[in-house]
Amino acid sequence: MLSTGALRAHLLAARLAGAVATSREESLRSYRLFAARDPRVLIGLDPEWTWRQRDLIELMADKCGVSADPQHVSGHDVIDPERTLTALDAFAERLAAAAQRSAPVLLGTGHPHRLLGFYAALADALSAAGCTVLTPAHGHCVDITTRFGLRTYNLDYVRGVALVREPGAPRPGCATGAHTHSPLPVRLALAAAAESGGPLPELVVGDHGWVCGAGQLGFEAIGLADTDDPALFVGEAEGSVSVVVPLDDAVRSDYYRPLTRYVLNRACLSQ
Repeated sequence: MLSTGALRAHLLAARLAGAVATSREESLRSYRLFAARDPRVLIGLDPEWTWRQRDLIELMADKCGVSADPQHVSGHDVIDPERTLTALDAFAERLAAAAQRSAPVLLGTGHPHRLLGFYAALADALSAAGCTVLTPAHGHCVDITTRFGLRTYNLDYVRGVALVREPGAPRPGCATGAHTHSPLPVRLALAAAAESGGPLPELVVGDHGWVCGAGQLGFEAIGLADTDDPALFVGEAEGSVSVVVPLDDAVRSDYYRPLTRYVLNRACLSQ
């Protein structure tokens, strides 16, 4: 079993925590846009409270360990590895609870190139524990507004994990997919599950709009988030999101494997 100390060292060495690649400028821009309620940064969340940029800086300092100084406006952002470890333990507890009651689960990612392996391992373990891993709206189309205009994507599932890909992309089921923050894919999936009369997820696991979109609709949601994704942490603060793990969400995919082992061990789901 990977020890807490070994995982802490890995988080820092892989720059999943500590000084991360996300810049302070990127994070402050996201906080400013969130305070203005820009939907590109809200990613499916409809905040109940008023959040000024200063409020968001204070929240992210508490949740992630970034600088609480508004005058700190450049350089790399910093994530406290202790906060990451604490959140990973809480994340594992929610997985364990779902496994114990054989709950139906839905997993989805807006970072398929980086995080697909992490979520797929969770899907495999939850399935082995008796959970139904849901795949609603498989193959359906969803229109998402991007910086290049409106684009149509297909909802696909790879090893039980939802992602979107452009029409005409390589064969369905392969690991490539599009990066997106949009909540529209999870809304499509949840609507399809409801309309089919099939089970609805008791837990949604993912990132970006998958977590915020599901949490806003009242589903228990847990996930991962970087320092420039304040919506998930606001959702956690307001109670619509259960657990958010602060870490860099765009490092090499193999750097997440030790986190997978740690979470599955903590959740008693190791196979």
